[in-house]
Amino acid sequence: MSTPPNTPPDTPSSTLPSTSAAGFTDDAAIAGNPILRIAPAAPADAAAHFAAALAFHTDVSDVAAALGAADGPGFVLVDSRNAASWAQGHIPGALHLPTARIAQDAPALLDTAVPVVVHCWGPGCNGAARAAHALATLGYQVKEMLGGIEYWIREGLGYRTADGIVRGDTDPLTAPVGAGDCGC
Repeated sequence: MSTPPNTPPDTPSSTLPSTSAAGFTDDAAIAGNPILRIAPAAPADAAAHFAAALAFHTDVSDVAAALGAADGPGFVLVDSRNAASWAQGHIPGALHLPTARIAQDAPALLDTAVPVVVHCWGPGCNGAARAAHALATLGYQVKEMLGGIEYWIREGLGYRTADGIVRGDTDPLTAPVGAGDCGC
């Protein structure tokens, strides 16, 4: 029996499930639990994983807060969707740079010293990941805005159309209604 790697040092070993070398639990009671069937990562490994995730991703609430900062956001927000999608509605302050044009147009539009945040339609679209990859290969520091414009709109944030700025109701499944931010 081995002790899970993330166990506090003062935990009595008699209260711990045993784990195999592969990280699977040997305890029959936990073996049926789909969450604990594979032991959680050690805290240091988890910290490294989540720090890496935050280096690659941001969310719409953080982008909205940064775009509203008095001293500016410190990054360029890039909408990587096509022209028809941009015309349908886009985030005020975003730069329109379709993924297909990044290699050709990015050097004239973006400074490699300024971080870039990219977005596409939403979580069901990997267009922002493709755009982020294209920008990173050109030497840009880049993050993907999770949720895309879909979650921007669903969180009740304003977007620009041919009729001006539109702001819908906050979807209570995505953000607290009337709270400003979720407090995460």
